Amino acid sequence: MTTILLIIFAITLLYFSIANRLMTYLSLLTVQGMLLFGVALVELHQMNIVNLAFILLETVVVKAVAIPLFIRYVIKKNQIKREAEPFVPYFVSLIVTTLIIAAAYVLSMVADVPQSGKPYFAVALAAVFCGLFFIVSRKKIITHVICYVLIENGVFILSMAVGNEMPLLVNLGVLLDVFVSVFLLGIFINKVGNVINDGDVNQLSSIKD
Repeated sequence: MTTILLIIFAITLLYFSIANRLMTYLSLLTVQGMLLFGVALVELHQMNIVNLAFILLETVVVKAVAIPLFIRYVIKKNQIKREAEPFVPYFVSLIVTTLIIAAAYVLSMVADVPQSGKPYFAVALAAVFCGLFFIVSRKKIITHVICYVLIENGVFILSMAVGNEMPLLVNLGVLLDVFVSVFLLGIFINKVGNVINDGDVNQLSSIKD
């Protein structure tokens, strides 16, 4: 069951590479949050009930609901155009994303990782590097925020491989990191939105001291 959920997560990365609207990105973040909820529920069912409840609450409330809603608010408040506007064609983006996922799978097979942890390692690695690729291949600052959350989802998946040993400490650090980063970037976008139009990274060079 966990493997199926991780495969679907990898499919969302492929869909992310060809999506052309920011709202689609946010919908994919919600889907990923629900998939992470399923992975945590299946993988960590033997965990202490308090820790398990915290992790499940984090995946549903924070990853699937709070963060997408907050980013949606920033988009509407700053009247950012809904198109993603990538630097590279969508077909090229799809090819690169496919190659990243394939390379992550191959690396997981040759890496010194327990057999049970290989699917987590492969999907987590794919999510991190796909997120980095999407950051450098998209123009909008708000897209970079979304891609950062995508990278964090990959880190969360990796933590599931050792979740039964130290889940609470790992996820407290991850949760704090997400909150601070997303909200600071949100404030930054709110301020920059008064200076430049549409949050295009190319326009940051126009800001002077």
